Formats: sequence, structure tokens, C-alpha cells
Amino acid sequence: MQRTADAADHSAGQSAKRHAQTQFEKWALSYDRSWLNEMVFFPAVRICQESILRWQADRADRPFRMLDVGCGTGTLLSLMAREPGAERLFGLDYAKEMTRRAADKFAGSPHAEKLQMLNGDAERLPLCDGAVDIVTCCNSFHHYPHQATAVCEFGRVLRPGGILVLIDAFRDNVIGWIVYDVGVAKIEKHVHHASWSAVRQMALGAGFADVAQRKSGVFAPLLVTVARR
Repeated sequence: MQRTADAADHSAGQSAKRHAQTQFEKWALSYDRSWLNEMVFFPAVRICQESILRWQADRADRPFRMLDVGCGTGTLLSLMAREPGAERLFGLDYAKEMTRRAADKFAGSPHAEKLQMLNGDAERLPLCDGAVDIVTCCNSFHHYPHQATAVCEFGRVLRPGGILVLIDAFRDNVIGWIVYDVGVAKIEKHVHHASWSAVRQMALGAGFADVAQRKSGVFAPLLVTVARR
């Protein structure tokens, strides 16, 4: 029975990944012009930057390596590459067209030597243990069929003392529930918006400490989780 259940879970997970991949392959060409930028994407990018810079200030601006999981066209990494401490920045996305768009953006950056794009799965990150100091994941977590596995992978590739900034939908009030669990779920399908407490438990279960969470925004509220390895 357990083997049957595991096979069914694997099949459902692969179906969800294929659905998201198809969706984002189509979206890649117009992604940077999406109306969602001002409402959801850019606020998440700003929150990530602010969280990382606060963390950097506490460590006297030492050099850092960073991985952005589900990075889309690489907007956050392009901005972070400007920071003096940025040593090596990796972007990872499951959609190959997103990967190509980000790679083109990186190639035209004055900081191209710091930037590298990877095509891969959040549940099996193509980096060795302790490869980076920062992991970010903005607005893609609800597409991951095995979210706890992904959070464990975030922890695996982080060095001790590293930071995770995880931003996704806040669905724990009426507005968030309507926007995400009703509206987004109906449009995108195969998504799961984890609750505040579920994300916290995933982070603690993966070995993270100092887990801080807050809600940001009103009409498209975001759940911001910052944790240390």
C-alpha cells in the first residue's frame, strides 16, 4: 500500500511540475511586462533586498554567494549583482525559456562574470552542500508539489549562518484566501499556498533557526519568512 501511495504521489508531483513548466514557458516572453510586477513581484524583490542587506550589515559586508530558486528572468539577481559583497550569484528555474531569458539578461549585465543561470528542480538543487550563503525563493513556492523537500534542499545548500528568504502568498486572512486559494488556484491549478504555521514548521523541520515571519501588503498579501541556517 505504501509503495502504491508513493507512486501516486510521485505521479501527481510530476504532473504539477509539467503544468507549471508549460505555463511559465508560455509566460516567459511577456513576464517582465506583467501587471503582476507592481502588485506582487517587485514588492517581493524589494523585501528580499532589504532582508539580505540587513543580514549583510550584521556580518560586516563580507563576500557572499547566493541562489535564487524559481528566479524567473533573473530580476532580483541582476540587482543583487551590484552589491560590493556579491561574489557568485546563481539563478535556478524549472522552465527552460525562463532560463534562456535570464541568461540573456545576465549576459548584458556589467556584472556578468558573477551571474550564472541553471535549469533545474527545487527538490534536487544542482549545487553541493554548503555552496551558498543566501537562498531566496520569491512567489514560486506554491508551485512546488513537495514543499518540505524543497525547504530541506534550501537548507542543504546553505552554509552555517546562511540566510533563507522565502516569500509566497499569505492566505491566512479573508483577502488572502479569496485572492490565492480561490482566484489563483482556479486560474493556475496544481498549486498549494502553505499556511503561515506550515511554512514555519517546514523551516524548523529542515534545521533552520531564528525563523521570523510577517505579512506584507493588503490586496495581494505576501508571507515573508526569514530564517538562519
